[in-house]
Amino acid sequence: MKTKINWRVKLALLLVLVSASIYFILYLIFHKPETELFYIGIDLAFVPLEILIVVIVVEAAISRRELSERLEKLNMVIGAFFSETGTEFLREVSPFESNTPFIASRLIMDTSWSSDDFRKIIDEFNGLDFSFELGSEESIELLHYLREFLVSRRKFLLGLLENPNLLEHESFTDMLWAVFHLMEELEAREDITSLPPSDYEHLAGDLTRAYSAVIGEWLGYMEHLSENYPYLFSLAVRKNPFNREARVEVLS
Repeated sequence: MKTKINWRVKLALLLVLVSASIYFILYLIFHKPETELFYIGIDLAFVPLEILIVVIVVEAAISRRELSERLEKLNMVIGAFFSETGTEFLREVSPFESNTPFIASRLIMDTSWSSDDFRKIIDEFNGLDFSFELGSEESIELLHYLREFLVSRRKFLLGLLENPNLLEHESFTDMLWAVFHLMEELEAREDITSLPPSDYEHLAGDLTRAYSAVIGEWLGYMEHLSENYPYLFSLAVRKNPFNREARVEVLS
């Protein structure tokens, strides 16, 4: 199996070889290194190495800038998801999840939250098991609502999945697939009101998968806003889907 050599490695080897060759030729020509031409030649021998350093530094700077631009575009896509679908999804679904009292108490955030606050919460939620019990009248109404709501967002969700910037964010893509799968499961059933218990349990698993994924992305997105866009974070806090007392209007 052939191993592909990175172009940077090839360039580095070439320039080092050129530099070494120049130095060796100078040594053969000038036996006495005290001559001025010898020192001029030594400076010339280091030119390829200087080129190598400049190329590496410039290429690294360009790569960082391109990565930063891609991540910024990706966060715009994530923001669009929560504006159009994610926030409302969390607001409607969260009351039916078994950990809701704990979640609500931990996610009453304000604009003073720091990166450390988000890290602690994210670590807590990574070890949290979410669960739903479906079959009651209220939960069946939720399923009806989710079917209509998610189907109405089908084109929007498909548009997000087609966005090339999502290649940089595997977890967000997985979240979209989980939400899309939940929509398809709900849409495929003609009558949600009279399903067998085993089928409600199956739907509960699909809902759990989507819900846990959306919460994870929501926390990461809120942290991004708090660090980079305080004014957007302020609005997101006032629209917090886990805070039932949250109001968009600024009261104080």
